[in-house]
Amino acid sequence: MAEHVEYDQVDDNYLRQRQLKRGAAGWLLLAGLGVSYVISGDFAGWNFGLAEGGWGGLLIATVLMAFMYGCMVFGLAEMSSAMPVAGAGYGFARRALGPLGGFATGVAILIEYAIAPAAISIFIGGYIETLGLFGITNSWPVFLVCYIIFIGIHLYGVGEALRLMFAITAVAVVALVAFVVGMVPKFDVDNLFDIVPDDAVAGASSFLPFGITGAMAALVYGIWFFLAIEGVPLAAEEARDPKKDMPRGIIAGMGALVVFAALILLIAPGAAGSSAIASSDNPLPEAVRAAYGGDNFLAQFINYVGLAGLIASFFSIIYAYSRQLFALSRAGYLPRWLSKTGARKTPYLALIVPGTVGFILAAATQDGALLINIAVFGATVSYVLLNLSHIVLRVKEPGMERPYRTPGGIVTTGVSLVLAVAAVIATFVVDEIAAAITACIFLAAIAYFWFYSRHRLVAAAPEEEFAAIKQAESELERD
Repeated sequence: MAEHVEYDQVDDNYLRQRQLKRGAAGWLLLAGLGVSYVISGDFAGWNFGLAEGGWGGLLIATVLMAFMYGCMVFGLAEMSSAMPVAGAGYGFARRALGPLGGFATGVAILIEYAIAPAAISIFIGGYIETLGLFGITNSWPVFLVCYIIFIGIHLYGVGEALRLMFAITAVAVVALVAFVVGMVPKFDVDNLFDIVPDDAVAGASSFLPFGITGAMAALVYGIWFFLAIEGVPLAAEEARDPKKDMPRGIIAGMGALVVFAALILLIAPGAAGSSAIASSDNPLPEAVRAAYGGDNFLAQFINYVGLAGLIASFFSIIYAYSRQLFALSRAGYLPRWLSKTGARKTPYLALIVPGTVGFILAAATQDGALLINIAVFGATVSYVLLNLSHIVLRVKEPGMERPYRTPGGIVTTGVSLVLAVAAVIATFVVDEIAAAITACIFLAAIAYFWFYSRHRLVAAAPEEEFAAIKQAESELERD
């Protein structure tokens, strides 16, 4: 039986104080947004998977996660064209799984998006420390400056922020191309397998130095090549033609990310050696130095310009967490004051509050690998629910208008669902304490919904209006 919810009546002024700027993004800008969310994963973070599973383990993990994301993206393309609302994943799950399922999905996404920038800020600090800029030996001032500057730009306006993200992402792509071209002459297959196998692990080999368990743990870092692409539908209410632009944007973005992941996973360890970069906070510049036997122009270029990739993702995921928090707050699932927008139609408190939390976590832990695991826990829980939502909607509402339809239907998202469950389990393999603490925070949020906010939802919020229309249609059919 569906959980009972209660709605508060609000006046017209409530939604006027919670409006986003319409028509700010076309499909190309949305594709750029998708790449921008993720491109930092090519510059740092993925390499920790080498330490967990060796190159073979990370290869298996990356292929599986690319398949999971590809299948899920097709499902998201369908749902975002049918329900173009700022809540995105929360809105889709709200329609399919009810208020509790919608809130659970939204909170999982919020955990992912609030923590991922904190991890990225640590990698930005690592790149800056390596360059010796400003005499910095402790990176917390870098974290603070990043949050202040880029939240400030988002407060100025969404159109300006999206265009700046696109430009920064283009610079980051130049850095990736330069890295690949410069490192190809140093490529040697033997470098991929230079991590010594652990003889204490059953099935260990040069391909899988830590056995199958290592490959399982590497799933967490294979995800880092693609994590946050699912955030593209969060821009639905700010897109020009979401029914057409959303599918084109998210699919194009995913295609670009697969190409980048394949090149970096092959070339970086293949030229430098997997062991040389397995634990680095700035693996691409370090790979160049290892491959060429010291510092050179390419290493410096990648170090400087590579910051653009980290900044692009940091900048864009701030956008994502603000829209997810905005939607949950506007509908009453979280405190409503968080969804107020300013004169420039930006949700200022939804930008500032998670940013403050992220900065505190980054400064307190200064552990990028730990924060990746926390972010991936939230992400993978949301992926389970998002794929399930697509399947449920196909079964329960076959007649829903779907401007775009997922190739393969529920078989496609069914495959993604199974892989997402495996990825959730992998977060406990990597760090069971961090995953367990994050799970407790997630459950505490669910308790907040169950005992408090489900009695105070806002019927006028777009995601709730979708649900009300569905309920009215069902009642008419029964009559």
